[in-house]
Amino acid sequence: MAATKNHDYHLVDPDPWPIIGAVCGGLLFSGAVLWFHANPYGVPVMVLGFAGVIITMISWWKNTIHEAHTGYHTPVVQLHLRYGMILFIASEVMFFLAWFWAFFDSSLFPSAVEAVGGHWPPKGIEVLNPWGFPLLNTMILLCSGTTVTFAHHSLIHGDRRGLKLGLWMTILLGLLFTNIQAWEYAHAPFAFKGNIYGATFFMATGFHGFHVIVGTIFLTVCLIRSYKGDFTPRQHFGFEAAAWYWHFVDVVWLFLFTSIYVWGGWGAPVHG
Repeated sequence: MAATKNHDYHLVDPDPWPIIGAVCGGLLFSGAVLWFHANPYGVPVMVLGFAGVIITMISWWKNTIHEAHTGYHTPVVQLHLRYGMILFIASEVMFFLAWFWAFFDSSLFPSAVEAVGGHWPPKGIEVLNPWGFPLLNTMILLCSGTTVTFAHHSLIHGDRRGLKLGLWMTILLGLLFTNIQAWEYAHAPFAFKGNIYGATFFMATGFHGFHVIVGTIFLTVCLIRSYKGDFTPRQHFGFEAAAWYWHFVDVVWLFLFTSIYVWGGWGAPVHG
C-alpha cells in the first residue's frame, strides 16, 4: 500500500480491467470484420465489444482518478504519466504521417501513379475553396487552442471560474468545428471512392475530424471533473493531457489546411 512502501513508484493492485478491455477490443474488431463481410452476427458482436470498451474505459479511468486522490500519483509517477502521453501523441503523429505520405506520394509525382493521370489534382476534380469554411475552421481551432491555454493558466493560478469558462469555450469551438466540417463533407464536389484525390482528402481530414471529436469528449470529461473539484494547481495531469492532445489536433490541422486545402488544390477549378 502507499502508506507502507519506501519508494515513489506506484505498483498497481491486481485489476480485472486490462483483460476485460483486451477481450472487448477483440470482440469490437472481430464484429467489425464480420460486419464488413455481411455476416449477420457482425453488428451484435461489434456493439457488444464497443459497449465493453466504453465500460472498461470509464471504470479503469475512475480507478486512476481514485488512485490520484489517494496519493499514489507522486511527482515521479506524474512524470512517467507525462512520458506516456508524449509517446502516445508521438504514435498519433506517425498515424497521420501515413495519410500525408499517401497524399504527397500522389500529388508530388502524379506521372508515377497511373490512377492520378499525370496531373494533380486529377482532371475533372473540383476542389473546395480553402478561403471559405476551411479558413474559418482554422481560425476556430486556433481560438480553441487559446481558450484551452487560458483554462490551463487559470487552473495553475487557482482560478476555477476561469478554468470552467475556458473549457466551455474550447468545447463549444470544437463542436462548431465538427459541425462545419460535416456540412463541408455533405456538400463536397467529389466522393471518397473513385479517385485518389477524394480518398486521400477524406482519409486525412476525416481522421483529423475523429480526433477533434475525441478531444472534445476528453475536454468534456475534464469539465465535469472541474465541477467536482478534482483538479488542483499542483495535481491536474488529466487536464494537462487533454490540453496537450488538443494542441496536437490544432497543429495537425494547420498542416492539413496548408498542404491539402491550399497547396493540394492549387490550380484546380474551385467548387461554387
